[in-house]
Amino acid sequence: MSEVFPTSSAAPDLTRAQEGDGDAFTRLVEPLRRELHAHCYRMLGSTHDADDALQDALLRAWRGLARFEGRSSLRSWLYTVATRTCLDTVESRGRRAMPVDLGPSSERAMIGDAPSTDVAWLGPYPDSGLPDGSYTQRESVELAFVAALQHLPGNQRAALLLFEVLGFSVAEIAAMMNTSTTSVNSALARARRIVTEKVPSRTQQQTLRRIGDARLRQVVTSFSTALERGDADALVALLTEDVTWSMPPLPHWYRGIEAVADFVVRVPIGGCEAWRHIATSANGQPAVGCYMWDEGAGTHLAWAINVLTLRDDRISEVTSFVGPEHFPAFDLPPSVP
Repeated sequence: MSEVFPTSSAAPDLTRAQEGDGDAFTRLVEPLRRELHAHCYRMLGSTHDADDALQDALLRAWRGLARFEGRSSLRSWLYTVATRTCLDTVESRGRRAMPVDLGPSSERAMIGDAPSTDVAWLGPYPDSGLPDGSYTQRESVELAFVAALQHLPGNQRAALLLFEVLGFSVAEIAAMMNTSTTSVNSALARARRIVTEKVPSRTQQQTLRRIGDARLRQVVTSFSTALERGDADALVALLTEDVTWSMPPLPHWYRGIEAVADFVVRVPIGGCEAWRHIATSANGQPAVGCYMWDEGAGTHLAWAINVLTLRDDRISEVTSFVGPEHFPAFDLPPSVP
């Protein structure tokens, strides 16, 4: 690894932390907290699970810091602890799913679709949680990539992330996962094959750079405006012919312009009184916080984080992560007028 941590200036804090100084430990881990949290999200597919895993990992690291001998960088050691913590979670909770994983698409809108509470659903990730200015970090939390990771066993998931995203060597990964380099290489080969089958060749970061910020803002604004005005034609004009729309934790999803148009007309436009939107970003992609009018509350209440996947300058996928519990991570209010 080209990056060595801690630096000489951090060495006194390491000594103090190993002697039981909690403030020194906090200073050591704070520069790495955001990237460790993103790693936990990639492993687990849930911001909430990432919160818990990181908290647990840092507690484990604090308790075991006296045994850290400096044979690797502290960064490598913390990633070892975080990865093993996530692997424990994967083993106990299994993988997270998207509606497309559970069954075929619906040809017509399903009115009154009820949430599936027995499924562990993939969740959105706020871009504000990513390290500043990191293209690789943004690319590696895109929805297609994180969803593909959920199809991998824990060891393959960890090996792929540690090697492809974080740049650790095969030998380092073998030591981190307490296995052989042969096993790591085998896990990497299997993981790459599955991910290649499921992830588009062009990433969202490549697409977004190609269309430019001005056109991106126009697409997001037009999407929000069409819903707020109840203009189904304007909304459909923004979509690709093979567009998909899913709404975890609702199990039904839609594929193709005809099915999605029927859903749009009958549910968000025809079945809901009014909408308001706040632009945000999630998983390295454009997103909007959606607020639905609630007559009893007399205001628009948080309803879903809509993450948009683009192909060229049209929307090829809308993923509506339904539930107000997603909004605090994005620093979005619970209601808007």
